[in-house]
Amino acid sequence: MGSTSDESRTPDRTTGATGTSTGTTATGPGRRDLIKRSAALGLISVPTMSFLSACASSGGGDEDKAEAGEKTAKNPLAVNDSAQLEFVLFDGGFGKEYAEDAVKIYEQNFPKAKVKFSATQKIQSTLQPRFNQGTPPDLIDNSGAEQMDMGVLAGKSQLADLTPLLDAPSFDDPNKKVRDTLRPGIVEMGQLDGDPVWIMYYAYTVYGVWYSQKALDSLDATYPETWDEMLAVCEKAKKKGMAGWTYAGKYPYYLPFSLYPMIGKVGGVEVLDAIDNLEPNAWKHPAVKACFEAYYELYKKGYVLKGTPGLDHIQSQTAWAKGKALFIPNGSWVENESANVMPADFDLAVSAPTGIDSSDKLPFGTIWASGGEPFIVPAKAKNTAGGMEQLRIMLSEASSKNFTTKVKSLTAYNGGTDGITLTPGLKSGVAALEKAGDNVVNPRLQDWYVQLQKEKIGVSGLGEMMAGRLTPAEAIKKIQGYADETAKDTSIKHYKHQ
Repeated sequence: MGSTSDESRTPDRTTGATGTSTGTTATGPGRRDLIKRSAALGLISVPTMSFLSACASSGGGDEDKAEAGEKTAKNPLAVNDSAQLEFVLFDGGFGKEYAEDAVKIYEQNFPKAKVKFSATQKIQSTLQPRFNQGTPPDLIDNSGAEQMDMGVLAGKSQLADLTPLLDAPSFDDPNKKVRDTLRPGIVEMGQLDGDPVWIMYYAYTVYGVWYSQKALDSLDATYPETWDEMLAVCEKAKKKGMAGWTYAGKYPYYLPFSLYPMIGKVGGVEVLDAIDNLEPNAWKHPAVKACFEAYYELYKKGYVLKGTPGLDHIQSQTAWAKGKALFIPNGSWVENESANVMPADFDLAVSAPTGIDSSDKLPFGTIWASGGEPFIVPAKAKNTAGGMEQLRIMLSEASSKNFTTKVKSLTAYNGGTDGITLTPGLKSGVAALEKAGDNVVNPRLQDWYVQLQKEKIGVSGLGEMMAGRLTPAEAIKKIQGYADETAKDTSIKHYKHQ
């Protein structure tokens, strides 16, 4: 995502590794968050083409590769047990400890191998020259405001296909492949065109409408499943001096965390797919119109916290945590990021988005959840097998539990919560996923077309509508125009749902 040197400009957040919000500043989301979102949401800006074109001519060759080791039951990827492994982590809200713990396991299993581990926020500026020279590290957590454009990297044959890792026996159960231990959508998110899997998203984020169960109980209300019920709950809140909603007004691409899955619930997944595919008139679908009009009603009826369009993500979350607003669209990092302002008895909860009514295509509970924290193994790395083995270790139950315990986030490993005392938000997120069942949607606009999602749809479209400066019809027309421009732009790579 963008290579801006001022990390305060772009929200980039991920669930922090501790109760302090390591990657954020008062003026904008920190860096880590972005990836979380970035992947999931695509909040950051794309890197410049100089990197990409340089990649094409990078040197390096097979002569520098570590020789394969002996393939055994304990070493299914045939890692060379004496070859160095280099692992570069994004240094953000998740911290370094979870990765350092996983490195220790690699070192125990391959005692002759030297592991060079480092962490940086400057992923692109640190690693771009090394890709250009053909000497990249073996494993990279490609995250944050300097995230490298993975579509471009894959297109320039700079990434290793992770299929050998996915087809290898899992760390815990040799009878189960790694791919069969992962959460829904993780493998597909790592694909760009066709079957190869270029990216392993390690974290798993639940998006939706976040609220205090205590506050909702104080209104003698339950979470609303239809829009009429939503308006009634907001009216109850208003009478008690509390706004129904707030959101990151300066970064209105947070609104899709609940708006997109609502569109999917109302009109079906095919509506979201058409939007992702940049199909003509996709935004003019009746489900989009109904959902935009529903959100606009929150503004028209005065249910949005006054001043919200001028608030950044931290300010809106703080107002919400202090009880000034009932609902906020967000991702599961909000629990960690707001820990320092959230009352001990807040009783954080998340719900799938409210629908319109019983005519919706999908049931209540339909939610957006997807991978974040993208890890890549460069094709020209000296020790690709070692990079994949490090990921295989990280995708074990023990490593997953360690991550979840330390940073209050789920991982791509489907499980890893047994025996852990879950925080309220995490517990609610797990329950929301269970309720959703197969009705988990994963809009891709944010990782396929970052600028379209963030600056155009988010700021110029939804942001303007929710500030009352555009009607829903005007916002839809404007956004469809942006999508059409993107579809016709031959300078960017286009993607379609398989």
